[in-house]
Amino acid sequence: MREEINTKSIYCYGEVLWDIFPEGARAGGAPFNVAYNLMRMGIDSHMISRVGNDKLGTDLMAQLKDWNISTEDSQIDNQHPTGTVIAHIDEHNEAHYDIIKPVAWDFIEFRKDYIEKTSNASAFVFGSLITRSETSKTTLFELLEIAKFKVFDINIRPPHYSVPVINELLHKADLVKMNKAELRLVLDFFEKNYVSEDDAVHFIQDKFDIKEVLVSKGSKGALYYDGDSKYDAPAVPVTIQDTVGSGDAFLAGFLSKRIMNENPVEVMKQATALGAFITSQKGACPSYDLNDFELFRKENEAK
Repeated sequence: MREEINTKSIYCYGEVLWDIFPEGARAGGAPFNVAYNLMRMGIDSHMISRVGNDKLGTDLMAQLKDWNISTEDSQIDNQHPTGTVIAHIDEHNEAHYDIIKPVAWDFIEFRKDYIEKTSNASAFVFGSLITRSETSKTTLFELLEIAKFKVFDINIRPPHYSVPVINELLHKADLVKMNKAELRLVLDFFEKNYVSEDDAVHFIQDKFDIKEVLVSKGSKGALYYDGDSKYDAPAVPVTIQDTVGSGDAFLAGFLSKRIMNENPVEVMKQATALGAFITSQKGACPSYDLNDFELFRKENEAK
């Protein structure tokens, strides 16, 4: 039985921005997508980020409030613009991004009120993209000293990463989530040959002293390693609208049950179902409520 943490809140740290698609702009950023879907799952989710003192920033904060995600932990930057990403969808429905730099979320400052919030949270979610700038990276490492359960959604976005920093972050993580391509990339970083999924994950567990590893594999399902235990979950087949944010939703589904100490089989069913549900919708943060998702899951489990 895992030790209970004081509250059932989750804090997500990093980029909140506008994804600019050919058909228009959508609120996004990997940690924000996780926070959004956690909120839809009924979890008290929070976003630590920074936006510009501009119309895009005002609109982004209004969007968060409209979605019942607290804005009290997000900062306003008077010098740098709100983050934007120019997104392109290829013929395979895969998204490619031009991540503009520098922007407000590159300059997240440490605040004393983050100490109690982060230390009491059930989980603290972060990625590698936020470490591309010194200010936000420094704040992240300060918060990692405080957080109890550190969830590293590795989310590698070339060229916005460095191997030494990823090495440090892996050493600090309690759980790391990655997709199959990122799993192979991490092995390359540390000059380890790929033999099998099991061998690759055990290498990461041993090298970085990480007990929990989560691997998403799209249509091939997902794997969860918890110490010596392994859980293999098949994908939920759906008609793909787009894949933007599906990995973030998968992580949110996982954490929504993981922090409740649910059985790992149930945790993984929730994770793969939510990832599939978002893939069947347009955008990373479609409008839905918990009942919509639970109906989707029930119908698909009955097939």
